Amino acid sequence: MVEVSGISKSFSDRKRGLFHAVDDVSFRCEEGRIYGLLGGNGAGKTTTLRMLATLLKPTRGRASVDGFDVASAPEAVRARVGFLSGGTALYGRLTAREMVEYFGRLHGLRGADLARRADALFENLEARDFQDRRCDNLSTGMKQKVSIARTLIHDPPVMIFDEPTSGLDVLTARAVLGFIRECRERGKTVIFSTHIMREAEKLCDNVGVIHRGRLVDEGSLAELYERHGESDLEEVFVKLVTREEVA
Repeated sequence: MVEVSGISKSFSDRKRGLFHAVDDVSFRCEEGRIYGLLGGNGAGKTTTLRMLATLLKPTRGRASVDGFDVASAPEAVRARVGFLSGGTALYGRLTAREMVEYFGRLHGLRGADLARRADALFENLEARDFQDRRCDNLSTGMKQKVSIARTLIHDPPVMIFDEPTSGLDVLTARAVLGFIRECRERGKTVIFSTHIMREAEKLCDNVGVIHRGRLVDEGSLAELYERHGESDLEEVFVKLVTREEVA
């Protein structure tokens, strides 16, 4: 389970002074559910997810992952989280297999256990054909599959996806979305950020709309449709953002 209570993150900016990237955001996601964080570029999605993954420390508020606080127990949180973003930062001189096994060793996997886990992931992701190729020779879609395997190597109970289909072709994007569904089916807690409304409609059990760092509304799709008198998530999003702009 992921629980977020009043989490905020501020940065000092030379031009703007103190900038509130995330401001008093609260939500929760239970096992076997997908929570979608929906917002435009610069809305605060990535900053929120980086705090959950312990890459950033909250300025205020509290967040816990599988019962462990992100600020006071970051090592325990990292052991329970898989974090995947659209930016596939892989070390080009390693092969795909070497990259995945390196991350497995970071998480304490060794020997036959590590080999079996890597074998299963490359098989399930249909990536065996290029597992021995260097990462700098892989296509964008191949790199994203390697990133997925790297994220899953320690079989974490919580998965965090930050714009995971960014820059991917249609077929590869569909494969990534299918993988996210599989995570839910396996009982994992899934946090998923996107600015693509159709992805959120297809995947998410609950959606939170974030704008200018604040969570302006949340609920199931049915609840959001009923509350705003719409039957389309894009219309709900536009209505919420427009309301905030004129407030």
